[in-house]
Amino acid sequence: MSKTLIATILASSFAPTAASLAAADATAGQATFHAKCALCHSAVAGQNRVGPSLFGVVGRKAGTAPNYTYSEANKNSGKTWDEATLDIYLTDPKALVPGTKMIFPGLADATDRANVIAYLATLK
Repeated sequence: MSKTLIATILASSFAPTAASLAAADATAGQATFHAKCALCHSAVAGQNRVGPSLFGVVGRKAGTAPNYTYSEANKNSGKTWDEATLDIYLTDPKALVPGTKMIFPGLADATDRANVIAYLATLK
C-alpha cells in the first residue's frame, strides 16, 4: 500500500471532528507540547530550533516558517497546517510527508493530538 494511500486513509479515519477539537484542552496540549515537542520546536515567533518555530503554524503553508531550512519534501508538499492536516501529520509525519526530516514518530493518542493542536491554535 502506498504511503499516499495510507495518508488518505488516515485522513478519513482519524481526522478530528469539530466536536473533538471543541472539547480539546489547550492547557493539557501545552503540557504535552513541552513534554514531547519542545525539545525540537519553539512556541516563540522566529525562534527556530532543530525544527521550525510553531508559533502561527495553524493556517500556515508547510515549509514557510522564516529562517528555517526545510526538507524539499516539506517545502513541496502543498500542505497547509489546518487542524485536520496537523492531526494526520502528528499521527505519523513520514506517512503524510514522505521524505520529511522530522524524526518524531508521532503521537498515538488522539486526545493528546487534539490537545496539542488546540494549544498550537493559541499561538498567534
